[in-house]
Amino acid sequence: MKRYFTALLLITLLPLALGCSSTAQLEAHPPAWQADDSRALTVERMWEMKRIGNPVISPDGRWIVAPVTRYTVSDDRSHTDLWLYTADGSVERPLTRHGSADGQPAFSPDGNHLAFVSRRDGDEASQIYILPISEPGEAIRLTEIPTGVTGIKWVGEHLYFISSIFPGMSWSEMAERLAADRASHMSGLTWNRLPFASFDRFLNEERQSHLFRIHHTGGETLNITLPTGRELPRSSSGASSYDVSPDESLVVFMSDANRDDLNPKIDLFRVAPGSIEAVNITPDNIGVDGNPRFSRNGRLLAFTRNRIPGFYADTNDLMIYTVETGAIRNQTENWDRSVGSVVWDANNESLFGSVSDAGTRRIFRFHIVPGVEPLPVTGATDYPSLDVALNGTVVALNHSFLHPPQLHILDIPERSSKRIDTLNDDIMAEVDLGTYESVTYTGADGKEIQMWVHYPAGFDSSKKYPLFLLIHGGPHSAITDGFHFRWNAQTFASWGYVTAWHNFHGSDGFGQDFTDAINPDWITKPYEDTIRAAEWFMEKDWIDSDRMFAGGASYGGYLSSILLGKEHPFNALLIHAPVYNLYSQMAADFAVHSTRFGNYWEDDGSHFDGRTIYEAISPHYFAGNFNTPALLTHGQDDLRVPVGQIFELFRTLQSRGVDSRLIYFPNENHWILRPNNSIYWYHQVREWVEKYAPPGPRPR
Repeated sequence: MKRYFTALLLITLLPLALGCSSTAQLEAHPPAWQADDSRALTVERMWEMKRIGNPVISPDGRWIVAPVTRYTVSDDRSHTDLWLYTADGSVERPLTRHGSADGQPAFSPDGNHLAFVSRRDGDEASQIYILPISEPGEAIRLTEIPTGVTGIKWVGEHLYFISSIFPGMSWSEMAERLAADRASHMSGLTWNRLPFASFDRFLNEERQSHLFRIHHTGGETLNITLPTGRELPRSSSGASSYDVSPDESLVVFMSDANRDDLNPKIDLFRVAPGSIEAVNITPDNIGVDGNPRFSRNGRLLAFTRNRIPGFYADTNDLMIYTVETGAIRNQTENWDRSVGSVVWDANNESLFGSVSDAGTRRIFRFHIVPGVEPLPVTGATDYPSLDVALNGTVVALNHSFLHPPQLHILDIPERSSKRIDTLNDDIMAEVDLGTYESVTYTGADGKEIQMWVHYPAGFDSSKKYPLFLLIHGGPHSAITDGFHFRWNAQTFASWGYVTAWHNFHGSDGFGQDFTDAINPDWITKPYEDTIRAAEWFMEKDWIDSDRMFAGGASYGGYLSSILLGKEHPFNALLIHAPVYNLYSQMAADFAVHSTRFGNYWEDDGSHFDGRTIYEAISPHYFAGNFNTPALLTHGQDDLRVPVGQIFELFRTLQSRGVDSRLIYFPNENHWILRPNNSIYWYHQVREWVEKYAPPGPRPR
């Protein structure tokens, strides 16, 4: 490892040469190995797969519906239809075939009809359609909302939905305004306050997100939130931002109590439909209260709560609100995991939820009598979502590193599951996959770090393989045992590499102290965990320490940019959508540390305050050390990490004479989502990694 160890001896001759490539050395031993893609999990095969989304089950448990998306590479288009299933697996067929994007399915209370959101037959915006389930029939449009519909729920006699409207205008006036905007040649947007963007779209300051309802047979709409003077959060308004009691007497919704999008305080408000008074039921919490969910009898409301403003990964506790008395209790006060959305069981006695736990999203049961019961299911891998019927039937989405999402029925008492779909079986039958395992090693502060290690098909431990170390984004997320279409470790492994994802300090699912250990110092512990991961591999007889490569996206791109300026053992790097300059990151839809730790111009002299934070952890301050070849990729429509970040990094590398390549996608956002762009990206990554860490096994 001349880049890693010998460079310390040559520092007087080659200042800051750490991380330089060993291309000449590798070219002296050209690989005699070529990957056979005929049965590999190629990117082309992944784009042939159907992708099933979150399922919903009818109240009586008779029917299950899930959106299924397929892609046509020839025209770069996606097509999402709704598919119908039964719990015994006897039915599996498309329910809609319109060819438009059908999604957000919601059953009627009797289970005989299905509402969904679609944009078809000349719709200028998405609308609610209703389709009979128990008898043949066509979908009928229910709404004609010029500003579009999202976040639907069917409760009692009504459909509830969210729309981003122009307050003070009638529907006809809004339609005229939108038509005029489409016809106008003026494209300027004006803001006088935040927020101005969310992820990959700019927000119109004149519009607000509000909750409406309409009778399931049609008629006038009722605006529930506008009369209260409250609006839903503009950047994150979906079905999880509100709920309706079963008798429709109460609505609970999320809203900014401060009415200050720069320093929001998201609370839960309750209102009776038609009332002008919304009551804040969580005024004492300074963090975020969200994900409200009424029990099936309407007496209780479950919701999640975190307590640190500006820190999205603070532990979410599961809270229970008693509707009659207003009392609130914490169900998970002594449990060191974070709860997301939950679903009530049929008897109002417990809730089910998917929880990130030590590298896997598992199903947990939360009893109303306080207690947490983990539910490991036989053969379980990763369960990102679930739904529960009144008869107790539980349907869940399941996937693993070795198979794309599938639909499962869970037997809770037996802790077992049964698959009920057959999607992609034809494709997977033609694929030879490698294997994977979970390992641990000692990272920063002596803490145990979990890591997923993937081996290529036909792996032979008597030979030496190159390493492709993947660095996940977030940073406060974790790589769990699921199928990843955008960065697929088995696909990378099929090129002739051992690949790995390590859940470094900052990852969720390992306790709050572990998750928050990197704030505000984003560098020290994740960097050490990454180097220790590389060292773990370097000790293995089956890893070739002269052929090591690493890369990541978003925060993973940030940490890869840090590697550019610090000592490391990698021949080259892949850097996608990185936070490279924390000052420039102020142009994003959020600023990294400003709310919790102060803005960069604020400095009261403490070690990590204001300007000191940025100077200590921004990768661009380490640019004088950059000397590692890097492939850079980014999309123009990325407003989470604006594309200027990659241009700054590319200019820096080029100015320093470092071998670097920039791939820019004018029609992608934070991710590479279009089929042809994704295929191109994978092939460019393969070319780059093979250039600096040639693939395949070699004799020891």
